[in-house]
Amino acid sequence: MAGVSTTTVSRVLNGNRDVSPTTREAVLTAVDVCGFERPVRFRRERAQLIGLVVPDLQNPVFSATSEVLAGLLNGHGLVPVLCTRTADGVSESHYVDMLLEQNVGGIVFVGASYADVGEAQGRALRQRGIPVVLVNPADENAGVAQVSVDDAGAAEQALTHLAALGHERIGMIVGPSGHVPSVRKIAGYAAFNARRGVPAKDWRALVAHALFSMEGGATALAQLLPRGVTAVVCASDALALGAIRGARRRGLDVPAELSVVGFDDSLFMVATDPPLTTARQPVAAMASAAVQFLTEQIRTGVAGSTEVLFDTELIVRGSTARPPARG
Repeated sequence: MAGVSTTTVSRVLNGNRDVSPTTREAVLTAVDVCGFERPVRFRRERAQLIGLVVPDLQNPVFSATSEVLAGLLNGHGLVPVLCTRTADGVSESHYVDMLLEQNVGGIVFVGASYADVGEAQGRALRQRGIPVVLVNPADENAGVAQVSVDDAGAAEQALTHLAALGHERIGMIVGPSGHVPSVRKIAGYAAFNARRGVPAKDWRALVAHALFSMEGGATALAQLLPRGVTAVVCASDALALGAIRGARRRGLDVPAELSVVGFDDSLFMVATDPPLTTARQPVAAMASAAVQFLTEQIRTGVAGSTEVLFDTELIVRGSTARPPARG
């Protein structure tokens, strides 16, 4: 893997100084990638491995973000290690323990809950000064470098589009209570309704919480339809597709009888039936900012604490239209 002879590997691992820094680093990186333990003399050195901790790869935006991050990290001579929760119980805390054992050079959490890492693991990351960057984190994290979407602005953008079409009863389907991006979208929903003079007790009834899945979207829509909504803004494309499926099960046409807006602009949303109107996350720009934060921390040894917000772009397609005429 290192592209050198076994003799050269032996020289590096035995601390022989007659080896170039480039060759030495190649051998140590190969040791890390293969999962071998570094000799004691090298354990204090920070490895070139970077953990990418992702809740799952079924969400297309997580996999897209991870792919872009991996390419950017490789360009900096860093080796990405993908860590995603598995059905057999391997969690974020397990991965962090494994990464700590490898003396990892940094960790990027993508859409994950930093709190789920565990108290002991979080303390170890801070004590060892390991660079950490959060991308669209699921919870509040003061004192950590973060790259996020302006969820409140994205919600207001979608709501303004639907209102311009003539919709008045607009519902919102978001993730579980406490999920920070969802909380921020609700804040945008609150600001939008406040400007229109809608009392909080009225618009709160049009917010439904759900798991981030198509089933969650369909279930949440069933709660909102009896409340007279003619449009829904969803916190993910999966929720939006579930809402469309739920509407069709009830004999409703999308968009003639119900308009639906998603979030993320995942791959293939242009090819759904109907093509989905959705808020596009600037994945490449966000990944670039995350890697910049990470490499700066690696270079300076100073932990980051800034959060950068990125605007979304509303991509209008065929899932939104004027509301049905009142009969």
